[in-house]
Amino acid sequence: MDIWQVFKKRHSVRNFDSKKDVSNDLIEKIIGAAKTAPSAGGLYPTDFIIVRDQKTKEQIAKAALRQDFVAQAPVVIVVVSDVEKTASYYGERGRNLYVIQDAAAATENLILAATALGLGTCWVGAFDEEEVRKVLKLKRDFRPLAIIPVGYEK
Repeated sequence: MDIWQVFKKRHSVRNFDSKKDVSNDLIEKIIGAAKTAPSAGGLYPTDFIIVRDQKTKEQIAKAALRQDFVAQAPVVIVVVSDVEKTASYYGERGRNLYVIQDAAAATENLILAATALGLGTCWVGAFDEEEVRKVLKLKRDFRPLAIIPVGYEK
């Protein structure tokens, strides 16, 4: 599929086929695409937490203001950024802007790559950051910035 087709085909999916798994190979490909996104100063503070455990997905869905479709997807990717990695170089602007821009660019690559591979996604930004941080036991410097359920559309 060429890039223009991917742009046209991409849409938010909120109804996943929970019986059809997504292979680790496909997840690796979309994470690889996400990691090619530009990053302020070449610091690449963005990381990706892959969640397949149903109980954890349900806790994330609850933290995402009870958006239950999140837990329906076979895979949930939580996009996180090491805030202090960027802040140590760029100060407050890095802490408050660049980490968000870096994560957004990586998330867009991730979503477009998933679309090109026939997968559905939804960019979930409405969630309780502290609750997601607790569920995933994130270090204090890591900020969850996006939740992306990934799967085959029902």
